[in-house]
Amino acid sequence: MDVLLQQIINGLVLGSMYALVALGYTMVYGIINLINFAHGEVLMVGALTSWTSIGWMKDAMPDAPGWVILLLATLIACVVAASLNFAIEKIAYRPLRNSPKLAPLITAIGMSILLQTLAMIIWKPNYKAYPTLLPSTPINVGEAVITPTQIMILVVTAVSLAVLMWLVNATRLGRAMRATAENPRVAALMGVKPDMVISATFIIGAILAAIAGVMYASNYGTAQHAMGFTPGLKAFTAAVFGGIGNLSGAVVGGILLGLIESIGSGYIGDLTGGVLGSHYADIFAFIVLIIVLTLRPSGLMGERVADRA
Repeated sequence: MDVLLQQIINGLVLGSMYALVALGYTMVYGIINLINFAHGEVLMVGALTSWTSIGWMKDAMPDAPGWVILLLATLIACVVAASLNFAIEKIAYRPLRNSPKLAPLITAIGMSILLQTLAMIIWKPNYKAYPTLLPSTPINVGEAVITPTQIMILVVTAVSLAVLMWLVNATRLGRAMRATAENPRVAALMGVKPDMVISATFIIGAILAAIAGVMYASNYGTAQHAMGFTPGLKAFTAAVFGGIGNLSGAVVGGILLGLIESIGSGYIGDLTGGVLGSHYADIFAFIVLIIVLTLRPSGLMGERVADRA
């Protein structure tokens, strides 16, 4: 039971990060039916930008509290990631909006590779130790432990999700997003500007990805140019698992996938008689994807994307 409780805590932390990234996938898909496979690289840019910003601020403000430096670095990462995703939508996706579905898909994959390459040139390919800015003393939860960084991840995720749900359900921008997802042509006739709504969706998704990137690097203590690929792919799996196009489904899918992966990694050795170790935990995400696509292609909570007129 002690191992199970510890793995549940780890799974909630991991699932929280997946949920934030999955929301970016599902928001973009809900608006323009596009899978932005460069979204994981936005997470990576956010993490590396925050790493660079932390180095600058430690030199400029050596006496500043760690949480202040981390907060400022996260804000800078959000601005850079939002600007990057805004540019990606303008340059790579908007010209192909009325093209066959395969064209923007290939473009998204190409953009992912391009961003990884540019990041490798700018930040170099070596792994970078991400500084620990919060207290490292673990807190006991029964026989399990949780670190202040993990508590920060859970709290920030909960606040981000609450703000997003309020934004989508209770603001003019949210109504415009829902109208554009329902039918962009009719929404335009009613005074909504679809291009502005789509750009706003990419910006919001990038902010969530940047926050997830900072949390991911803080939790694992490292950052590098290829760090976004696996979390991005798993977040896409979480979005499909919960129901692509459904915000609540993305959150549920992310949390469940994190729990499945974490609990599975804790017991995979016993289940396989020692043949597989915990470093094979990644296989659970893709096993889940295969099962979901086979048995329930629309995901656990269905898909709330209307057919285009």
